[in-house]
Amino acid sequence: MSNVSAFFLPKSIAVIGASQNPTKLGYKVLYNLVRWGYKGKLYPVNPRYKEVSGLRCYASILDIPDDIDLAIVTIPAEYTPRVMEEIGRKGVKAVIMVTSGFSEVGNVELERKIIEIAKRYGVRLLGPNIFGVIYTPNNLNATFGDERLDPEPGDIALISQSGALGVALIGWAKMERLGISALVCVGNKADVDDADIIEFLGNDQSTEVILIYMEDIKEPRKFLKVARKVAVKKPIIVTKAGRTSKGARAAASHTGALAAPYHLYEALFKQSGILYTNSVVEAFYWARMLKAPYHYYGDNILVITNGGGAGVVATDAIEERGLTLMDLPEDLKEKYRELLPPYIRVGNPVDLAAYADRDMYYKALSIGLRDNRVHIILVINVHSAHAFPQEIVNGVLDANEKENVYNKPVIFCCIGGEKAIEAIKYANERGIPAYWGPEAAVSAIYAFVTYHKIRRKILEKGLVL
Repeated sequence: MSNVSAFFLPKSIAVIGASQNPTKLGYKVLYNLVRWGYKGKLYPVNPRYKEVSGLRCYASILDIPDDIDLAIVTIPAEYTPRVMEEIGRKGVKAVIMVTSGFSEVGNVELERKIIEIAKRYGVRLLGPNIFGVIYTPNNLNATFGDERLDPEPGDIALISQSGALGVALIGWAKMERLGISALVCVGNKADVDDADIIEFLGNDQSTEVILIYMEDIKEPRKFLKVARKVAVKKPIIVTKAGRTSKGARAAASHTGALAAPYHLYEALFKQSGILYTNSVVEAFYWARMLKAPYHYYGDNILVITNGGGAGVVATDAIEERGLTLMDLPEDLKEKYRELLPPYIRVGNPVDLAAYADRDMYYKALSIGLRDNRVHIILVINVHSAHAFPQEIVNGVLDANEKENVYNKPVIFCCIGGEKAIEAIKYANERGIPAYWGPEAAVSAIYAFVTYHKIRRKILEKGLVL
């Protein structure tokens, strides 16, 4: 087991600062480990207690008779050097340093001291100043989070430099019915950094997409090498905060992040094959699209809609993103003319008009799915008196299941109120990426096309280091 793997797959864990007091971090961390059914050995460490959570409690990690893979430190910062010495002498592989009060508040020397001890003993340290780690495939919740924020298991991994934002993103993912494979808070990144975690997740069969909230990169060359290698296997999406001068100062006070011009980060992300966005919400839109098991055949987008205005909005969004709204060949236009009333002028977007029903959507989508010149299909439903979202989404799902023999990307977009939102959730639960509004749907298509083009370029030019 590598030292980084020990953060996710430990066979034994010591919680240093374990407590019987429910308000203490040590209580919450141990409680979550027990509550989640962690299968390995658990050892509370605190000289004040003989027992915590029904487990024997040890005065020191050195008193534990077994080997320890992972230590979780929750004690005040001033006591951490002594504890790190004991951890090193014990031969622990990895440390999650939940404790704050280091470089993020100007206490740089104390942070240097614990890292010097960790390196002297060959211990990998995650943090300090972090929320912890969640790894759902191993029933591991090594955080002090509230049980109401437990994520649903899934295939999206989150790396966050902010613990609070990481927790909030889990809440967002839960609301959006997106499952999580891992949450890793990196905090001050005194030792273990984004690249170390990306490398593990790149080989993790439970993770399909990696999302990162980032404030800085401390070793750009290392990051470039690792990210480029992983990006050809699975998408990496970054939201970079601290882009402005004031934002950079806020990041420095938050996690001790080092300031650098944003254009340097943009260049690094492009070289690494990473997708980047300024919006954490958009990052999740992208993740939903990129985790769908679609094949990339090309750039030609077909839009099918029952609302001309929605089609115009989608067209603008497609052009503004630099994507390709295909010009329909005459033979394909003829197929749609046979389907549509004679008063409708056929083009792209294909406007089914307000009276379009489930059967009309099914047939229109099927025509596009059968034509190999059509590569991506965006289906828009505007909730009206004649187009009920649930009926329409059922037609779309039915056509996708029966006619999508090439596994082309099909994206559903619904505009309306409560019924539209219900249809979007229904589509997402059944494997079709679905969004409220054309802009969000086109943004997801942009991420899909861009990722596959970047991936192809890296592979063709042999840029994997």
